[in-house]
Amino acid sequence: MSDSPNAINWYPGHMSKAKRQMQEDLKIIDAVVEILDARIPFSSKNPDIDQMAKNKYRIIILNKADLADRSKTDEWKRYYESKGFFVSAVDSRSGKGMKEVVELIRRACAEKIEKDRKKGILNRPIRAMIAGIPNSGKSTFINSMVGKGAAKTGNKPGVTKGKQWIRLNKDIELLDTPGILWPKFEDRSIGLKIAFIGSINDEILFPEEMVCELIGILKKEYPGTIDQRYGEGLEDIENSFEILGKIAVIRACLKKGGEPDTEKAAKLVIDDLRSCKLGNITLEKVADL
Repeated sequence: MSDSPNAINWYPGHMSKAKRQMQEDLKIIDAVVEILDARIPFSSKNPDIDQMAKNKYRIIILNKADLADRSKTDEWKRYYESKGFFVSAVDSRSGKGMKEVVELIRRACAEKIEKDRKKGILNRPIRAMIAGIPNSGKSTFINSMVGKGAAKTGNKPGVTKGKQWIRLNKDIELLDTPGILWPKFEDRSIGLKIAFIGSINDEILFPEEMVCELIGILKKEYPGTIDQRYGEGLEDIENSFEILGKIAVIRACLKKGGEPDTEKAAKLVIDDLRSCKLGNITLEKVADL
């Protein structure tokens, strides 16, 4: 990869180890179920998974669809289906859309099932790997499918450790895997969008930079959102950092002496995005590809 000045270059060692383990496990896997965050359906798709799973049956789950813009989710569903993926949009926390996932896996693996049948192999379970970036909701997705706490969950990136097989039913077995990212985000906006949803530890980021990017997206794609949430007239200001400073004052995020605490305000805005207080937001659209 090139050393673009705009690239975000980092890579925790445990992710490299997890990727090597996934490559080994793929030797016995029939299908890969990739969990994407419906708010960033392009940026949350790990290109390394495409490379590793190119000879496997592929399913895409647009997870956290309850937090995303439904019309854009429908567009992304059609987009990925046009690329040959089997796709479903779900809210794994509430269970909405989960019932159709089992049948989706079966349909994706229909060729494998038929090959087994012709060989006289009956009831050999489909082995499906659950993959995705950190904090995409893989473990919550598995728990929702199984109906019990079969996989450890948490709200911090990378909480899933090691290898976990889960027997879903007599004909499907799931392999849960740790969330992995790729070594370098050549497009800085992709790295920032991944940061918006909490897939990178917040401690290594600059929240003001993140929110200035977010403000730009909201002004363009969801006009009125900033004014409605933080105060009328903010969107008339051209400079995003100036808007952030105004939000800091409005929300009493102040340092000693009354100076706006833009870092604190930025964290507040990020929390509002993640908790859907800004509304159902999707940060990218198919038309921009």
